[in-house]
Amino acid sequence: MTTFSTSLLHRARPLALGGLIVLTAWPAIAHDEGDDHSHAPKPVAEAEVYRPTAMPDRIILTFTGDPATSQAVTWRTDATVETAIAEIALADHGPQFVDRAETVEATSTPLTTDLNEARFHSVVFEGLEPKTTYAYRVGDGVNWSEWAHFTTASDEAEPFSFIYFGDAQNNLKSLWSRVIRGAYSEAPKARFIVHAGDLINRGDRDAEWGEWFYAGGWVNAMVPSLPTPGNHEYSRSGDGPRGLSAHWRPTFALPEHGPEGLEESVYFIDYQGVRIISLNSNERQEEQVPWLEQVLAENPNRWTIVTFHHPIYSAARNRDNPTIRNLWQPIFDKYAVDLVLQGHDHAYGRSGLVVGDQNVPTGAAARDDSGTVYVVSVSGPKMYDLTQAQDWMKRKAEDTQLYQIIHLHGDRLTYEARTPLGALYDAFELVKQDGQPNELIEGKPTLGERLRRLEAAAEAAGD
Repeated sequence: MTTFSTSLLHRARPLALGGLIVLTAWPAIAHDEGDDHSHAPKPVAEAEVYRPTAMPDRIILTFTGDPATSQAVTWRTDATVETAIAEIALADHGPQFVDRAETVEATSTPLTTDLNEARFHSVVFEGLEPKTTYAYRVGDGVNWSEWAHFTTASDEAEPFSFIYFGDAQNNLKSLWSRVIRGAYSEAPKARFIVHAGDLINRGDRDAEWGEWFYAGGWVNAMVPSLPTPGNHEYSRSGDGPRGLSAHWRPTFALPEHGPEGLEESVYFIDYQGVRIISLNSNERQEEQVPWLEQVLAENPNRWTIVTFHHPIYSAARNRDNPTIRNLWQPIFDKYAVDLVLQGHDHAYGRSGLVVGDQNVPTGAAARDDSGTVYVVSVSGPKMYDLTQAQDWMKRKAEDTQLYQIIHLHGDRLTYEARTPLGALYDAFELVKQDGQPNELIEGKPTLGERLRRLEAAAEAAGD
């Protein structure tokens, strides 16, 4: 015997058609008495959801060299695609640019994952004109992606913006997607995206990489990424030591000028008057010291930004990284690094101007041209308790997903941290002053500090 839900059967809604009001009913849901739920929905298997095909997917822009004259792109197919190519042309107002496209052969790398056999393909477009928009597509000559755009950097110092994310890591499709899409909506002209590690939770799980690419979608094919590895990009193979995920190098084409063995995880790029440096805080930290010192000593740019995963100053409770702090912070102080972007702690903390282990008030640094702002942020839904309030944190948050937009314009760096709703949670400006430390100007957030757990702990301690 079949029955129907009367609450659904009789539910109706008005629909206006040419001035008339028509009642339309919602579909009724039928069910059998004693139904054993054998027809209940079942999850689609991960191997099917994230199955590669001959059609390109997981398309992502990165840099391997000078962003003014080159651009890298990587994509995935199934293992049947052995020869892959890309096409590139100067973008135009009409479609005729496709007739002028040039072909570039890709370098291909096989990857056996926990779900499938795939091939990753990379092309580096070289000899490009600075400050120019190009159209490109990738494929095998028959199966093609859509045409997408990228714009090369200027070969001079010019204003630009970029996006910075702390850990994405968990529930990437369902809950991180709104953050990266919100960031792009707020800053659609951002020139690249910095990911400060823990892009995913388990570095050897192809489904998590699939979710990460699903969340970013076509944004990854239009806005280049600068990823730095977190501890969750490391995994163990058998009884061996933990190592960088086998997905990392096939997925991202990055500079190979870092210390031997750390290529594509330790690197830098120069972009329109800014040197952005990625360090690998997971391993061989001491070996990176001479490389870092040389990269900073030879830096010709007005601004210096460093990113890595484990923070110099931790925001979350019972977490500290004294080894990294003792190795790297003296070098940041020596060369007056302006801004350090980190992740790992799943909370938010932002410093004032810091030299050594002390907060330094604006204009009162121990020596000229020194004082670094340190940021710890989180973009995904996994949240930790803040540590007890510390002097170094000028602004902090718990239980808050955030994205950051950073603007460089001449002698000013403007920083904004926003929630997925676009609310301004933190803001400041750094102003360059010749022969003096940066001036730090605090902004005016539109939200009060979100500190539920920290405040509850303080109240409990006061009882």
